[in-house]
Amino acid sequence: MAKKKAQGTVTPEVVAPEKKKSPKKKDDVIEVKHDEEDEEEFFAPAHHVEVSERDLATTLPVLKKSTDLKVQDPLQVYLKEISRHKLLTPEEEKELTAELLRTGDIDVAKKLVLANLRLVVKIAFEYRNAAKNIMDLIQEGNIGLMKAVSKYDPSKGAKLSYYASWWIRSYILKFILDNFRLVKIGTTQEQKKLFYNLMREKQRLMSMGIAPDVKLLSENLGVSEKSVIEMDQRLSSHGQEVSLDKPIDEDNGRQTLGDLIGDESDSPEAMLEGIQNLEILKDHLGEFIKTLKPRDQEIFQKRLLSEIPESLQSIADQYGVSRERIRQVEERLIEQLKIYMSEFLR
Repeated sequence: MAKKKAQGTVTPEVVAPEKKKSPKKKDDVIEVKHDEEDEEEFFAPAHHVEVSERDLATTLPVLKKSTDLKVQDPLQVYLKEISRHKLLTPEEEKELTAELLRTGDIDVAKKLVLANLRLVVKIAFEYRNAAKNIMDLIQEGNIGLMKAVSKYDPSKGAKLSYYASWWIRSYILKFILDNFRLVKIGTTQEQKKLFYNLMREKQRLMSMGIAPDVKLLSENLGVSEKSVIEMDQRLSSHGQEVSLDKPIDEDNGRQTLGDLIGDESDSPEAMLEGIQNLEILKDHLGEFIKTLKPRDQEIFQKRLLSEIPESLQSIADQYGVSRERIRQVEERLIEQLKIYMSEFLR
């Protein structure tokens, strides 16, 4: 039994397949850099690790059967399936990457992807506490692996597995960020930076005996104080989603939060008035179009009546004028329509 531990997490026991021992070469070691401290309590610990090719071959093929993993568990099936694809030797990898760069053959890219699927699983396990289903992380990591294979340039000097690890990690972290809350909390560059670093910086300052106030956090992370306050609220329990069906009073569950939200939709009278105005517009639209010049009629049809309006640039090219000129004509036609219909809509 080989058992690998990481600080703050428990890694499943694995059974290493029998393999003849061979002396470790210096080139067989991949250096994968991690941050020194936890991203947050729901992230697996990040630290500096050296991962050898032997580790990738022996750590992930088969998980030990336990009470919480059924025989037909999708993760077990997947791990068993990818263990069938052998790792590439440095010489084979060099030949395939050179051929892919030269020919762009999709079959060559497929061989490189299949040979590195174990690497995706290994990285995904580092973040397994951040997702309900680790298969989701593996899936996103596989997309990152394919992206890395398509962009890999062996002339840069880095090994494919080292280069791919950054793409894999990037796709996994993006998936975690997008699915951390029902409503996305990291849409700007500042928010994404805070999502991954705010809690870590707080813990670092507290370990030094420094109170992590908003001003200090914003200076250390290079973001605005407002962004720090907003992200702190979103990451805390106060920023979680609340069901509209949640009872207001725990003892009396008849009234829910949804009952207190006002209905902002139009009243029946306003809806009826809108329908009537639309009918009036349809009845007189034909007469309005007849009052326009031939070119204005064409622009009105293409921009305002067409189910899929043509672009301003496309119409401008047809008439040999600028895009701004067509925009001005469209604006003028809308104003003319408002004036014309004001006689009928009271």
